[in-house]
Amino acid sequence: MLSGHITKFYFCHFTQTAATWPTATLFTVAGRVVSFHQLLLMFGKFAFPLFAFMLVVGFEKTHNRKKYGIRLLILAIVSEIPFDLMTSGVLFNPYHNNVIITLLIGFLALCSLERFKQNRIIGLILILGLLLLSRYLNADYRTGGFLFIPILYGLRKEKILQCVISPFLLPMKAMVFMSLLLTCLYNGERGFFKSKFWKYFFYAFYPIHMLVIYLVR
Repeated sequence: MLSGHITKFYFCHFTQTAATWPTATLFTVAGRVVSFHQLLLMFGKFAFPLFAFMLVVGFEKTHNRKKYGIRLLILAIVSEIPFDLMTSGVLFNPYHNNVIITLLIGFLALCSLERFKQNRIIGLILILGLLLLSRYLNADYRTGGFLFIPILYGLRKEKILQCVISPFLLPMKAMVFMSLLLTCLYNGERGFFKSKFWKYFFYAFYPIHMLVIYLVR
């Protein structure tokens, strides 16, 4: 069975690391020639659904949602320069922002749903506002990535519907579907990395590995 920190590590390993692989190595997939880089990008589509899933789990299990949100905010800010350097070669690219921003806005959507679950109209208005914010900020995975999170949360007790409906919000739906199937193995336990060191290690890995990628290119 999968535990929380194993899934976090899975995300960290795949998110953006495909960019480090050479494009010269070629493979034939379904009669089409693709590079090793492109092949890893396909498998990298596993990453976002898994981390969105763990965001939903974390939202439910955390003892302090305010601190959880602040950590996401800090990580989003710290990660932006390494992300822009790696993807665009500049210190700041306003046209494409890192995936933690998508997760942060998704987290705010979950807070809105919980805060106004007795008044769905206000909740939906807030969701619409956050949707427009994700579009304005050019967050990674765009509006589909944002909507993926509250839908995943709303269907958290309906695994079959999660696997059927959610993939239509993201590109490469087959990869997303297989990623969601993997979440069905999650047993609800925290995992064997229980110290604070490992928690912050997984947070730090995301911006640090992107900076390393930029420096070694």
